[in-house]
Amino acid sequence: MPATRATLAGAAYCFAVSLAETRRSIPNVLTIARFAAIPVFAWLYLEAGDGPAWGAGIFFAAAALTDQLDGYLARRWHVESRFGKVADPLADRLMIGTAAILMLATGRIPILAAIVIVGRDVILVLGYRVLAPGGYELEVTSLGKAATWVLYASLGLVLVTAEGTTWPIVLLWFGVALSLAAGAQYALHAWRLARRREGTLESRTNLDQS
Repeated sequence: MPATRATLAGAAYCFAVSLAETRRSIPNVLTIARFAAIPVFAWLYLEAGDGPAWGAGIFFAAAALTDQLDGYLARRWHVESRFGKVADPLADRLMIGTAAILMLATGRIPILAAIVIVGRDVILVLGYRVLAPGGYELEVTSLGKAATWVLYASLGLVLVTAEGTTWPIVLLWFGVALSLAAGAQYALHAWRLARRREGTLESRTNLDQS
């Protein structure tokens, strides 16, 4: 009887550990899947030729849904990770940037909109690489999330509508505006953090000299 109880307890412990590890890995697996989906999306878009690209559009929408799902699961299960905080928004940026470049190359979106979308993301990624060694954490804001949702929706609608349809482009410009506002918010946060650290260093220097 004691041996049976010990076996059951061991099995329960192994199950709990396995469940915890599975929960910890699922959000990251979904994020990695979005990276892997980028070349498939590009292939589907190019294969569609002129006219609505429904296959690419559905694939693009699925990527947007996994973006929401992995973040929700990470928060729901309290398994947020440093990898997820960096890789999750990066996967979004790469997917959206790829869509913007492809649609610019095929004349589906205005050049200025594509430049803003890709340029802002390049600046954010390079800025993070510069600031990260100093302890800067990339925290996605509500404004940043809203910009991502609108860009996903507008680009997805451009994908599945006829070329020259106006209303998805209007929505795209709204997403571009939100994207610029979110970029300014991130830059302001980084600037305040840098100023705060400079003040801390100056205070320490003054204490050391006194």
